[in-house]
Amino acid sequence: MAAGEIVDLLVVGGGINGTGIARDAVGRGLSVLLCEQDDLAAHTSSASTKLIHGGLRYLEHYEFSLVRKALQEREVLLRLAPHIITPLRFVMPHVSGVRPAWMIRAGLFLYDHLSKRDILPGSRGIDFRTHISGAPLKKSFKKGFVYSDAAVQDARLVVLNAMDAQERGATILTKTRLIAAKQMPHHWEASLQSSITGETIKIQARCIVNAAGPWVASLLSGALNTPAQHHIRLVKGSHIVTKRLFGHDHAYIFQNPDKRIVFAIPYENDFTAIGTTDVEYKDDPANVKISEEETAYLCESVNRYFDTAITPSQVIWSWSGVRPLLEEEIANPSAVTRDYRLELTAGHNLAPVLSVFGGKITTYRRLAEEAVEKLQPLFTHCKPEKWTAHAPLPGGDIDNADFASFLMHFQQRYTWLPAATAKRYARAYGTRAGRLLEGIQNIAGLGILFGADLYEAEVRYLMRAEWALTAEDILWRRSKLGLHLNTEAINKLTAWLDIQQQKTT
Repeated sequence: MAAGEIVDLLVVGGGINGTGIARDAVGRGLSVLLCEQDDLAAHTSSASTKLIHGGLRYLEHYEFSLVRKALQEREVLLRLAPHIITPLRFVMPHVSGVRPAWMIRAGLFLYDHLSKRDILPGSRGIDFRTHISGAPLKKSFKKGFVYSDAAVQDARLVVLNAMDAQERGATILTKTRLIAAKQMPHHWEASLQSSITGETIKIQARCIVNAAGPWVASLLSGALNTPAQHHIRLVKGSHIVTKRLFGHDHAYIFQNPDKRIVFAIPYENDFTAIGTTDVEYKDDPANVKISEEETAYLCESVNRYFDTAITPSQVIWSWSGVRPLLEEEIANPSAVTRDYRLELTAGHNLAPVLSVFGGKITTYRRLAEEAVEKLQPLFTHCKPEKWTAHAPLPGGDIDNADFASFLMHFQQRYTWLPAATAKRYARAYGTRAGRLLEGIQNIAGLGILFGADLYEAEVRYLMRAEWALTAEDILWRRSKLGLHLNTEAINKLTAWLDIQQQKTT
């Protein structure tokens, strides 16, 4: 994009809300530039519990509208991205004295019926003496419930929205920070700076979309110099990862004495992910990390249920993120709403700014749709038709959203690929996996093997098509291969990336 060029929207923030808004807006005919100070999904959007879910526990706080909206979106997203979003059955052991069985049954009935459900099976009661999920549990747990939600590769969901936005005409700039903005009568004058080259470019934007997540308020009060009508509450959520704790493919939802819930989820084939916590957070969101107290809490939570206890020493990885929740006069962070607010601000004859407060990954597409509808009166050329609910994300154009059939045909086409690698490619890239493998006829054609099943061809594809620049981008956001690579392999990848960067500078 040339310096001084004017765009309709400057979107600040490359998380799920920013990329979702950029995608929707450019698809309706608006010109869009998105800037992200770090990598796409570098913060909150890659630190979720990796679920597309209605939020069963939100029913306890009477958030029926939010749950219904999330359940509706669950069905939509399962069809738009069947490669990275997968059905998952959740098991809830019943615990006397925490929540009565009648309350759980009533909640699950609402969960099944608040929204039309075509893809996922409904809930039912189970007997742990005969159900497969009973094996790892303490024998004191006799009965429970099972219901449906879905798992998601959260950082990949962000990247796919950015890819689609770019393919429709948006400009996506990672490692680029908004350092200054001046509000004029008909546009903003903004200065963007690349952290890679140090170069500063000046652009004009008719509107700024503030999708900075945990930084939404500081961006308003700082570079945008605009008062906020809403405020956010920063809440840290942390997760731990251990070696796989059970052999089946169900997840668990555990009720704690403090009325919080903790998930134990099959993760990346060989692991179990456990989370999340809810802790007030006051520090820099860029430096968030798990505490010893959170690790102990999560271990204790699952040890109440599993027959074999785990200790903090068994944690092999963890992740933490800061949720920018809407400020409410509620002491318990777990009870703060996960809904969102969109705030459109403009002074007299001054260019507008739209700020996003709150939200959750499941409802991002609806949030983006509402954001663009809110902006539509400002742009006569903005198409009114909603379109994102029926347009698959890159790689998601799988016939009838039938991933099993797609995988079978993919493996038949690439018989030379090891079955596990073929499945991982299909899951990560869907129909775009063919682009990664274009012109390659055998394993040797994939190039250097860095470790596990990470080959040069995949790394080059991620650099070319998905804005990956560093080993961290590749191993912890575009994939979770960091769990499978040792230090030597990671160093090998880092050195290779350094050489590629030197070639381009």
